[in-house]
Amino acid sequence: MISIATVRKLALAMDEVDEKPHFEKISFRIKNKIFSTVDVKANIIVLKLSEIDQSVFSDYDSSIIYPVPGAWGRQGWTMVEMKKVKRDLFKDALITAYCNVAPAKLSDKYRAE
Repeated sequence: MISIATVRKLALAMDEVDEKPHFEKISFRIKNKIFSTVDVKANIIVLKLSEIDQSVFSDYDSSIIYPVPGAWGRQGWTMVEMKKVKRDLFKDALITAYCNVAPAKLSDKYRAE
């Protein structure tokens, strides 16, 4: 299980990430592009992954990480159950989402890790 505080700490630790509201959710952005949103009430995090990354993370455990229903999911938007996900798995998925959205100059640093 991860908390909102953990999500915030991990997301804001990456270079040039901003936290901004997105409707009734929290969003984390790089260069004003969203790579993650958090629905506090539903305990759900949504990450922007590539289709391949989405498949890899979903294959790990589709009851924890799975595509958003419909067209958004087919574009790589992926839901993460905050109450079920382990910190290390979430951190890997979050970094992957960041790297998918960030400019190469910024994402290269995290891809090497």
